[in-house]
Amino acid sequence: GKMAQDMTEKELLKMELDQLKKEVKNERQMISKTGKELKDYIESMAGEDPLLKGVPEDKNPFKEKGGCIIS
Repeated sequence: GKMAQDMTEKELLKMELDQLKKEVKNERQMISKTGKELKDYIESMAGEDPLLKGVPEDKNPFKEKGGCIIS
């Protein structure tokens, strides 16, 4: 694909139209409903969220294995 700055106005409009054709098929729902569902889901998963509860040192794949000595 071309970069947007290299496209003609007609190509950009066609790309936008193609995207809108895809989006118009999406089922829409009220944010009052989906917002509550999303909040409930996030709260139900909070106990397993490593960003909230941390990662045990022995299970942390990013923990530094050793130090570095400069002499």
